Amino acid sequence: MGMSVGQSGRTTVKAEPNVIPMIDIMLVLLIIFMITVPALAAGFQAVPPEGVNLKPHPEEDSDQVLGIDSEGRYYLNKQAIRNEDLPEALRRIYDARTVDKILFVKAHRDLQYQRVLDAIDIASKSGVRVVGAISDQRPGTESSVEEDRAAAAAGATMGNP
Repeated sequence: MGMSVGQSGRTTVKAEPNVIPMIDIMLVLLIIFMITVPALAAGFQAVPPEGVNLKPHPEEDSDQVLGIDSEGRYYLNKQAIRNEDLPEALRRIYDARTVDKILFVKAHRDLQYQRVLDAIDIASKSGVRVVGAISDQRPGTESSVEEDRAAAAAGATMGNP
């Protein structure tokens, strides 16, 4: 809003919006969103360790999965979370549960094992009773456990890979 003094000394008020600062703010917000949205959409990327005798465990909606990337950053159910906020977030989830206090940990294979142990320690102090590690089946191998091979054969005959 601007003011001007006329020839007779009277002050008049202009009712015109000053759009230049508003455009500057909008451009800054646009740039911020252009930078942050792709990073949020990318999600959690970790390459878990590989094993041989593994039973398949597809993730269900009720499963709580803690991901740890190669830099040691935490992701709770594929949502990035600050390392300092992890204990409170887990406490909030597991205090509300009466049964099934299981947390699955999916860590990058190049991560130092001490970082995984630190996460498990935080989880156990936050109400988690059972921690399960998620890993991938080593390519080109199959389980040597008889029940697993029978289940895989039954799945293949039913049309499941």
